[in-house]
Parts: sequence; C-alpha cells; structure tokens
Amino acid sequence: MRVFVTGASGWIGSALVPELLAKGHDVVGLARSDASAEALGRAGAEVVRGTLDDLGLLREAAAASDGVVHLAFKHDVAFSGGFAEAAGADRAAVEALVGALGTTGRPFVLASGLLGLAPGRVGTERDLPGTSESPLHRRAQTARWVLEQPGVRASVLRLPPTVHGAGDNGFIAFYVAASRAAGHAGYVGEARWPAVHRSDAARLFVLALERAPAGSVLHAVQDEGVPFRDVAEAVGKGLDVPVASLSPEEAAVSYSWLAPMIAADSPASSALTREALSWEPTGPGLLEDLVHYLG
Repeated sequence: MRVFVTGASGWIGSALVPELLAKGHDVVGLARSDASAEALGRAGAEVVRGTLDDLGLLREAAAASDGVVHLAFKHDVAFSGGFAEAAGADRAAVEALVGALGTTGRPFVLASGLLGLAPGRVGTERDLPGTSESPLHRRAQTARWVLEQPGVRASVLRLPPTVHGAGDNGFIAFYVAASRAAGHAGYVGEARWPAVHRSDAARLFVLALERAPAGSVLHAVQDEGVPFRDVAEAVGKGLDVPVASLSPEEAAVSYSWLAPMIAADSPASSALTREALSWEPTGPGLLEDLVHYLG
C-alpha cells in the first residue's frame, strides 16, 4: 500500500515508518520542518511538506494514497492552554483526510487516547467516552465521528498516557525532570496508568492499517495498570530523592500541567485487541524501561 502518515517524524511515527517500510509498504510522510523532512527522507519515506492546517494538501495526499494513519496533533498548543484550539484543528484535519478517502473502503487509522476513559475501573475497547462539549472531550468526539463514517475502513487506536522507550521526551521524561527539580518523587492516591512500549504501538498501527475491520476500537496496552506509586518509588530510588504522597494541590505545585494526569486512575485492557489482531507486546514494561529516563 501507499500509506500517508501524519506525525510521521514524531515519537510514534518515527517507529511506525520503518515498520511500514519493512512490510513492503510505500510511506508518504507529512513534515512541517526541514529537520522532519530530512529525517523522513533518510528513513526511506517520500515527503510532503505542510502542516495540519493545510487542508487542501491533506486532501490531495490522502486521495493519492491507499490508506492513512493520522498521528499528528498540536500537542505544543494543547499543553500551553490551547487544547480546544488543538482539538478543533485536529477535527478539521480528520474530516479532510476521511473525506478524501471517499467511499472506497480504504483504511484510516486514527490515534486517540486512553487517559480518563473509565475512571476507577479497567476500561475496554467497548467503552466510549462522554460526548459533552468540554474541550477535553473534543478528541473523543472526533473518534466517534470517524467510527460512524461509511465507505472507509476506519479504526481508532487508543494510546496510553505513556508510550515509553529510549529517547522519549514525553510525560514520564517530564515527570522525572520535575521530580529532580522538586527534590521528591510524588504520587497522588491510588492512580494507575496503562502503558506500552513504542515498538509495540508501532506494530499495532501496522496491523490496524492492514486488517482491522471497519469500526474497530483498539487498545495499544501492554501494562494494564501500573500503580503510579510504583513509578514514583522507582524514580525516587533512581534519583536518590524521597517518595512523597501528595494532595492534588501539592502535586500541582511540583508537576504543574501533569498533576491531573498523575492523579488519574485509568487502567485499561487490550484483551479484545490482542484477540482480534493477534497482537502480543514484546517490549519491556514501563517499570523495567524507567532506566532510560534516569540517566
């Protein structure tokens, strides 16, 4: 297949592109910078220069492809207080991409999130998040819209809050840096996080593209629910700082925007995904992989 990938040079995309190429697919990657374009070219992908706001370009690239994987999201805008803006831009991009695929039955795989799916219990692929007008539900609304579109073989692949591995500069990397600065490794209550290694997430995206049935909801989950207290204890040991049980208010002082996520009890299962696509994670678990964040 000729596969158009947005976010192709990002954390997950840079693992997905080699997986797709190794399976014999041709990859066209969206790049918004010279550095991203150079990285994609070195990896063996064709490059399309542009951003998520270039809707005409997205339509053209999708129409010329046999399938689309949409990974890109304006995380920099979202985490600086503009989540509604980022989610709105994402919805416009998704509508452009899906619309360009038409009623041809071509695959469209949308990356989405797991955090907050089923607070306090183990979420499954059958759970659908709320549809309120809250900005935090905008991405969930987009996922629901995708699953309802006729004519495309659409699937939604939900990712844990941490897709971990060597070189990650995401949530866990921020948590480690903030813990070092605060002089303690904090946790809130009995929160649990699902997790997956980047290599396993990339393999699942390939499987979804190749053979997920239309309307599939998939979970890229290896660790169903790692107690965040265990993460704090491992980080505290690695940094040689005390572990601290924090209130939500205290966590906000030490961890700013990450504090509500640290406090979120959001375990999730991938049993249905494993059964449907014969996907079995092989990478290290989160606690084992923390060594990469503590150097």
